[in-house]
Amino acid sequence: MREFIVEADGGSRGNPGPAGYGSVVLDATTGETLVEAAEYIGVATNNVAEYRGLLAGLRAAHQLDPSAIVHVRMDSKLVVEQMSGRWKIKHPDMKPLAMQASQVFPPERVTYEWIPREKNKHADRLANEAMDAGARGEQWSAADSTAELEAAAAKVEADVRAATVVGKVSSPGWAPADLGAPATFVLLRHGETPLTPQKRFSGSGGTNPSLSEVGREQAERAGAALARRGTIQAVVASPLARTRETAEIVARHLGLEVSIEEGLRETDFGAWEGLTFGEVRERYPDDMNRWLADPTAEPTGGGESFAATGARIEATREKLVAAYAGRTVLLVSHVTPIKTFVQLALGAPPEALFRMELSAAALSVVAYYADGNASVRLFNDTSHLR
Repeated sequence: MREFIVEADGGSRGNPGPAGYGSVVLDATTGETLVEAAEYIGVATNNVAEYRGLLAGLRAAHQLDPSAIVHVRMDSKLVVEQMSGRWKIKHPDMKPLAMQASQVFPPERVTYEWIPREKNKHADRLANEAMDAGARGEQWSAADSTAELEAAAAKVEADVRAATVVGKVSSPGWAPADLGAPATFVLLRHGETPLTPQKRFSGSGGTNPSLSEVGREQAERAGAALARRGTIQAVVASPLARTRETAEIVARHLGLEVSIEEGLRETDFGAWEGLTFGEVRERYPDDMNRWLADPTAEPTGGGESFAATGARIEATREKLVAAYAGRTVLLVSHVTPIKTFVQLALGAPPEALFRMELSAAALSVVAYYADGNASVRLFNDTSHLR
């Protein structure tokens, strides 16, 4: 099953005023542009133009492969929230467009993500080209478009800036397609255990709980969703009971075997195992304060520091990137390791771990390219559990 990314945008010079849309379909693995679409649509609002761009992008993806999985990225919070079902659609001009968009693919095969405007430059440029053509009394022409070149140039500039910040400057001609397919880690947190709803510390040194009934159902749903995508080529799990059980349930849906990787285990929380945050704060206030302030501080009783966990995850990452270069692998792990994968990929400081919320059975995705750079593609997605 193929996987596409649809980026779409729309604009109106007057709101309402002369309006146009742009959309682009990308190969989710290589980032290659497969189809561009743009059109001047006359007088309309921004929101109507954005919906028209979404509809055009979905239809273009459907023409390429009607059985594909599609991930839509737009800088319109309104469209993303409405199409995700979180906001109601009240405007009469948008209701029929949203209905048409929801019928292009089965809803379970389309996901939506809001992105900042600067990340949507390709579609934005297409929409502006369409409006420019309309102002000249013409229609947009793919042959005359420079949107893809401009978007690629902007991406290279952004990549070089980001690489400079973390001390890794790639070649100015860098683009994902130049480096081949990345090693893509689909990171799945295990399903709920009896300790999860109570928010108790549950690491490598505790009671090693198994999944609850809720956790097993979450694993089944995750497995079904990943099977529909059809992109997972291997399954690797932490050695703890809850991750092994989650991985085995998912692997049955995928028809794959489970490999065990010791480096994916959860942090050892020492004497805090089985306690809530509040209980630790009450019993070990000084140790808790040091742990929150210093990445090298260990939990009471000789647990594992964040610095030690980070070093372990970094070594595990290098090992798995080498083993699964160019492949998509499911890693079934825990809160701290998954957050650490993301923190390291972003080049963020250790305190970033405290600013991430990761739900039970949530999916996150990080891709690793041959030049050492990483791309965080998804974080804490729980749409498959609804």
